Amino acid sequence: MARATNSPASRKRRKKVLKYAKGYFGNKSKLFRYAKEAVQHAWQYGYRHRRKKKTEWRQLWIVRVNAACRTAGISYSRFIEGLKAANIELDRKVLADLAVRDEVAFNALVQQSRDALKSKSPAPKA
Repeated sequence: MARATNSPASRKRRKKVLKYAKGYFGNKSKLFRYAKEAVQHAWQYGYRHRRKKKTEWRQLWIVRVNAACRTAGISYSRFIEGLKAANIELDRKVLADLAVRDEVAFNALVQQSRDALKSKSPAPKA
């Protein structure tokens, strides 16, 4: 008696992997052994970089806000501190958009930040 290999399911599984590997270079798109490895790596890279992308966008927004702050004569950290003191809860994405597209509104935020810093009580010195 021959052993049962569950051939239809095995073939389906292999065809699925080869379908995912379509467009890969050389053996990685033709042979199951290499395609499986390439697809697994691709999924790992995709998972990792979907998270990394969020970090990179946030870094870009901070750079843009910092550049706009410097032209307005305030440092980024003091600007953010002033916004928190003024209870203005805008995220960095919105701040960066304002800095790039609406300079008047951004300068108004800078002024509010400065006012909040002035009215904020100074930290006690140890």
